Amino acid sequence: MPHASSIQAVLEQKARRELAPAFLEIVNESHMHSGPASDSHFRLTAVAERFAGMGRVRRHQLLYRLFADELAGGVHALALHLYTPREWRERGRDIPPSPDCRGGSRTAV
Repeated sequence: MPHASSIQAVLEQKARRELAPAFLEIVNESHMHSGPASDSHFRLTAVAERFAGMGRVRRHQLLYRLFADELAGGVHALALHLYTPREWRERGRDIPPSPDCRGGSRTAV
């Protein structure tokens, strides 16, 4: 398993503090995207009671505010999968895969 970056550690610390999640997974997916591998693309899956009564947009807004400094700095992309414990159980604890990179610096072969 790759070593967690300092940015990844900050994301995890903030998410744990703010959400008190029953489940939290943050995956650095920078290697899947164009350009040199860096700490710029992450997938975050969180399961928390905090999301109860919140629609998808409000959940995302909460995390965007929480990670405002990181998103203004080195984090270029943050895929969010946010569930209540009930939603998580109903979906069978399935985490959707991230899409392929559609970014700009790769050239077709």
